[in-house]
Amino acid sequence: METDLDRQLEAILMVADEPQSLVSLATVLERPVAEVNEAVARLVDDFNGTNGTIRRGFELREVGGGWRFYVREDFDDLVRDVVHSQVSSKLSQPALETLAVIAYKQPVTRSQVSSIRAVNVDSVMRTLVGRGLITEVGTETETGAILYGTTDLLLTHLGIDSADQLPPVSELLDDGSAGFDDVH
Repeated sequence: METDLDRQLEAILMVADEPQSLVSLATVLERPVAEVNEAVARLVDDFNGTNGTIRRGFELREVGGGWRFYVREDFDDLVRDVVHSQVSSKLSQPALETLAVIAYKQPVTRSQVSSIRAVNVDSVMRTLVGRGLITEVGTETETGAILYGTTDLLLTHLGIDSADQLPPVSELLDDGSAGFDDVH
């Protein structure tokens, strides 16, 4: 029976567009959460080659409150080339820059993002909201301006659980300076 459950989980996770929680998997499979958790652990070990099996080119990773298949880091460059050749709707450089500012400064207002980028970001922000990569997360108490933050969809695309897992900004800057902390 363990093998059947493991294969059922593989099938569900193979077609899932977003991470699947243990509770949702248990509900679909009509199995106890503890049993599904044990099966997920077996799959992780199996795909990692832990118990004498072959280490696969993909892994089962817990991200965004659930489980999902990801390409193993060793093959990122190889897969990136394939994916980039298939993606017809990439983000523009201004959209990527705006998204980075929001990811590191969130919650942040549209005017704060414009100030940091030194350009009008209205249309770029609409694009990012439309693609589900950023969302309104509240309003600033003093001005009533809308605050924006990143979505779980972005975190899922990046393969991380939270914005806290983003690399430090200072490491990305040429001079190693403090990054956005000085910009308000």
